[in-house]
Amino acid sequence: MAALLAGLKTSLYMINRLKAYMDYLRDLPVTQTRDNFETALTELHALILQFLARAIQSYQRSSLTRAFDAFWKPKEMHDFEDECERIATQVETEASNCDRTLSACEREEANLRKEHLQRVLEELEELQDIKESVSVLESKIDLATLPTAKAAAFNSYVDELDARCHPDTRIDLRHQIRKWAEDSQGKCIFWLNGMAGTGKSTISRTIAQSLDNDGQLGASFFFKRGEGERGNASRFFTTITAQLLRRVPAMIPHVRNTINTEPEISEKSLKEQFEKLVFQPLSQIRITFTQVSTLVIVVDALDECEREGDVRTILHLLSQTKNLKTIRMRIFLTSRPELPIRLGFMKMSSDTHQDVILQDIPQITIKNDISVFLRYGFTKIREDYNCLHPSDASLPSSWPGEEHIQALTEMALPLFIFAATVCRFVGDSKWNPKNRLADVLKYQMSRQASMLDKMYLPVLNQLLIDLTDSEKESLAQEFREIVGSVVVLADPLSTSSLAGLLGINIEIIYCRLNSLHSILSIPPDRDSPVQLLHISFRDFLLDPEKRGKSPFWVDERETHEMLKTRCLELMSRPKSLRENICRLESPGTLRREIHSQTIDDCLPGDVRYGCRYWVHHLEQSGRRICDQDAVHIFLQEHFLHWLEVLSLIGVMSESITLIGTLQSLIAVS
Repeated sequence: MAALLAGLKTSLYMINRLKAYMDYLRDLPVTQTRDNFETALTELHALILQFLARAIQSYQRSSLTRAFDAFWKPKEMHDFEDECERIATQVETEASNCDRTLSACEREEANLRKEHLQRVLEELEELQDIKESVSVLESKIDLATLPTAKAAAFNSYVDELDARCHPDTRIDLRHQIRKWAEDSQGKCIFWLNGMAGTGKSTISRTIAQSLDNDGQLGASFFFKRGEGERGNASRFFTTITAQLLRRVPAMIPHVRNTINTEPEISEKSLKEQFEKLVFQPLSQIRITFTQVSTLVIVVDALDECEREGDVRTILHLLSQTKNLKTIRMRIFLTSRPELPIRLGFMKMSSDTHQDVILQDIPQITIKNDISVFLRYGFTKIREDYNCLHPSDASLPSSWPGEEHIQALTEMALPLFIFAATVCRFVGDSKWNPKNRLADVLKYQMSRQASMLDKMYLPVLNQLLIDLTDSEKESLAQEFREIVGSVVVLADPLSTSSLAGLLGINIEIIYCRLNSLHSILSIPPDRDSPVQLLHISFRDFLLDPEKRGKSPFWVDERETHEMLKTRCLELMSRPKSLRENICRLESPGTLRREIHSQTIDDCLPGDVRYGCRYWVHHLEQSGRRICDQDAVHIFLQEHFLHWLEVLSLIGVMSESITLIGTLQSLIAVS
């Protein structure tokens, strides 16, 4: 590929030279020397056309044929370049011969044309557009082979509506973080930690946006448990690298060299990925940053990374960026104060990291920020409600009143997520805001209710209003099956895929989710994923302390077992998995040659999910594999079909790990 790009670069340059010569030729008098000049130009033109024709012909062949085509050999590219230069030299000679045969009058006009020609050729020599376009093309080719985690960046479309800090909140903290980022003597890592719901991700997103606006954001990765590759570290450093390449183009040749020499780098250890994709390329760049003095990598919710060992490894590797000599790199990192993260920081020297604990910020500051947020939120609720209702039913300008704002503020302290959930709950356009606010305030004086109870029980208890005992039990069962699945899925599913996986009518899915917009992101279309608005809802539903005490409690292991069973049943249906499921004409067809629409048509979202994650649910259920059980029978009938699907959906590299997991789960008699 590099040889081809070099040949195309030469062709583009020669075509521009050829055009300049042709302009010069056009006004020359008809002479033998002019004919010789034209013949040389024709030869140069023919050589370029032959090269381009051969390139097009080669690209129209199959990948296998192209692999053996001598056209790709670097020597042939060098020969082509040498031949271009030889003919170009001949063109120069013939142009000079033309000049010598001109009369004095013609010579004066020709000299003007020749001066113009010389200026064009000199400008062409200095032209950078060709080199830059080739460099961009090369970088895109390299990036295409560098797998990244979908929606991990702070500004991804999936999280587009996620909140940023209100301009009048977190003022001192945001100023402190920006001051740290700009301090040439600042510590390498700024660790912002706090309990769930204290607003860490909102702060991260706000800081990332601010840094990006100022050109100081190097990269960002927002971990999110239960959302595929955002919930683990497998694509962490490749995603960071892909973003850094856009901010620091000087890294491109070094990363390209790594990819060329080690195409499987994305499947190697985190240490190797960091060293060869991040640290070494940054160490080898030779540039001077004039616009920014520092680049910051934002890592949010590191505690939501699945494997504790990966968490410790990431912390250790990121701390090494302080040793970079070519560029000043800073790491802004947020997490809960989980033990693996605390231990990771304890192993670092004190001059490596600066820590801020959110809940240790003065209570008066947090209280003021939450009250500002609530006032803004309830003003918007009032305005939206009054737009939809006649004046005699509208909310007064004094609603909800300072007393209620202060009561909600006290209930929320120190959790911003509480305030955000209350605003979404009360502001649901299908309900009366006054009644909803009253439902929340019922828990104001409760000493038995936890913070999460006060946040989520008002939302869930309204599902049970006016139901008989048998209806409540039926609803709770459907809730545990549908919403319980949503909170433990390995990757979010759309409502249509969720209905297919669970074998439940999609109308029932919508009915059960319809009242939960304040705690779940539920898109209006059937093909976009249903997502948690905050991980604390998962913690609330799966809390083992609520076993037998709440009709909404979800048994995590039993839910994984149910999902494993549903996956196996789905994949075992007639025509669900079979040989050559995409009906390809040739067994040697490469994955990249199969149109994505073909795969989508043959493998709907629920089947793709089942194939990729049934082993995960089996492992999390705590069950073992026994002779002639459902897993054994599935593997006997569909093992190769399953591997074929993994290949088609682009995750064949995961198969080795999945098979290893299955082997570890075999019950030994």
